[in-house]
Amino acid sequence: MRVSVLLAGVAMVTVAIAPAAADTLREALVKAYNTNPGLAAERANVRASDENVPIAKAQGRPNVGVSGNYTENALNSSQNSLLSPDRQLQANAQLAVPVYSGGRVRNSIKGAETRVEASRMQLRGTESDTFVGVVGAYMDVIRDEAIVGLNKENVKVLEVNLQAAKDRFQVGDLTRTDVAQSDARLSVARGQLEQAQAQLISSKESYIRVVGTPPGQLEDPPALPNLPNAPDDAVDVALKNNPVLLAAQRNSDATRFDIDAAKGARLPTLSGVVGGNYFNYLGSYGSGTSPKPGQTGSAGTVGLQFSVPLYQGGGPSAQVRQAQARRAQALEQATDTERGVIAQARSAYAIWKSSLEVIASSQRAVEANKLSLEGVRAENSVGNRTILDILNAEQELLNSQVTLVTAQRDAYVAGFALLAAMGQAEARDLGLEGGTLYDPLTNYKRVKGKWSDWDIDPAYKPIGTSTRDTPPQDSSQKRPLDPQLNAPVDTAPDRPANETK
Repeated sequence: MRVSVLLAGVAMVTVAIAPAAADTLREALVKAYNTNPGLAAERANVRASDENVPIAKAQGRPNVGVSGNYTENALNSSQNSLLSPDRQLQANAQLAVPVYSGGRVRNSIKGAETRVEASRMQLRGTESDTFVGVVGAYMDVIRDEAIVGLNKENVKVLEVNLQAAKDRFQVGDLTRTDVAQSDARLSVARGQLEQAQAQLISSKESYIRVVGTPPGQLEDPPALPNLPNAPDDAVDVALKNNPVLLAAQRNSDATRFDIDAAKGARLPTLSGVVGGNYFNYLGSYGSGTSPKPGQTGSAGTVGLQFSVPLYQGGGPSAQVRQAQARRAQALEQATDTERGVIAQARSAYAIWKSSLEVIASSQRAVEANKLSLEGVRAENSVGNRTILDILNAEQELLNSQVTLVTAQRDAYVAGFALLAAMGQAEARDLGLEGGTLYDPLTNYKRVKGKWSDWDIDPAYKPIGTSTRDTPPQDSSQKRPLDPQLNAPVDTAPDRPANETK
């Protein structure tokens, strides 16, 4: 599944830009996939979860140990070296092979394997959340650049209005009140421009936080594939594919094995034991006697070690009850997660659909406000409208334009969030390029069967990139304003565009 065409019903607010001079949404997603520290940290967490499987398996594997001691009797009241040698060297070796442990090892392994699956699902959820953040930051920059551009154009228009009002006041065509109204509206517009520029800077910094590099000249985003036709369709897919919900369900499954493992503490254990012993008195045994007895010896043993717990102070029962309570918690958390996923899917669908409606109505409002402003200006030129009427019409046009670009942003972000809720907003779903995709199974297969006590990984080198060296962002625009939004509203051949009469 690849993102390829524009979202139906959403006309973005910029002109076409050459790909060589712009950042694309795909490029931003690839950067985040490869360098986002939060995503890299979650991958490391999955690798840590992988190790719980060999840790659980180790409890059921043979255990070999060697011990030794050297003893020097510094004070020996006995004069008989046959009873108390002056020195002694001992070495012992033992091999113990667990045969039966009441099911604790088997259930611990199953629980660990189930939690590994849950951690992989959680990684999918983190990846999806990261991409939602990238899309939101990407679209915020596009929206805020457009709003800054619209406010800049509005300030220019109001500056022309003010100058025209002053000129007409000089010839007695307008009053001082008309000039004051134009001046006040220009001051308000400049304040709105400052706010828009500050918001643009904030959006750029948020983009750097999730992507890792400053935004360039951003292209229009591609379309979102396979969006559902109804909220129930979205919920059905989400309940089957949402990774966070699947992770919660797998975690609840793992608690069932925890209960069985806890019950095993009350059952007998059986191990096969093989041991060996070596001793050496270093010539001190029987010193002073003739002939000297042997100074060294060795022995070997083979047998079974059987343990039957009769009473352990109530500890095993407490552990079983604790595991049961943990399972109850996990089951309730899974239900709570399911509620959240359903709400997320339905709300994202509602926002997406309503934003599409707002886009359509805002497009009509923009066109109507352009015609209205042109008419008000024309009527003002013959004395039927006041300067305040012109100022109000210009403000209404600006408001409708801002509403349009905001709705376009909301529709795209909500659509992508809807795909995320449905479990369809991950790297494989989006067909991202830029190298081999991370496969958590690779590490699991590498470590699940390891036996060595000395096999460790090399020191980790962080792949998340620092943003310390990125320059502070400014409010400059890298995207031209959509000509449709910037089109002159006063097309009379005898006066310049945007000039107030």
